[in-house]
Amino acid sequence: VEIFRRNGHMPRTRQAMDAGISPRTLYEMRDRGMLMALDRGLFRLADAPPLEQPDLVQVALGIPGGVICLISALAFHNMTTQIPHQVYVALPHEAEKPRLSYSPIRLFWLSGEVYSSGIEIHEFDRVPVRIYSREKTVADCFKFRNKIGLDVAREALREALRQGCRVEELLEYARIDRVENVMKPFLEALT
Repeated sequence: VEIFRRNGHMPRTRQAMDAGISPRTLYEMRDRGMLMALDRGLFRLADAPPLEQPDLVQVALGIPGGVICLISALAFHNMTTQIPHQVYVALPHEAEKPRLSYSPIRLFWLSGEVYSSGIEIHEFDRVPVRIYSREKTVADCFKFRNKIGLDVAREALREALRQGCRVEELLEYARIDRVENVMKPFLEALT
């Protein structure tokens, strides 16, 4: 139990084994109600305080290379009225499809600078969660407007400007995502 408390109440199975807990002990603790199995290889102390952002934390632990994106990132940044029913996750093109059984996820494979730019790290319950910045998220919404809807992208742009995002940064990420010509007319109409 102390090992779990030192590791944020939910180390991965490998971390627990490295700390000297056998898999058999983990399953005994689960069977006694001391642990909850959150996902494959992920346990949490049953008496731990509730998670601040349970879906984001679980995705961050289950998909180490993933970055929270699109509607999930908009919701995190308070830039949408949409309620994400899935966790939207960006992965590098060469990544394997993750096997996460608990959280419903929607995956987007990105390459090069489109994947790597604009990543911020936020910490929830002592777990680092990678999330795209507000400006990068707006550009991504225009890039994936056919999948999430142009109305969502317009709302995100309007809210980004209201929150004080810099136009130069928005255009820089639009250039990286190759949607500058798509986004510019909407930006001009709002400024």
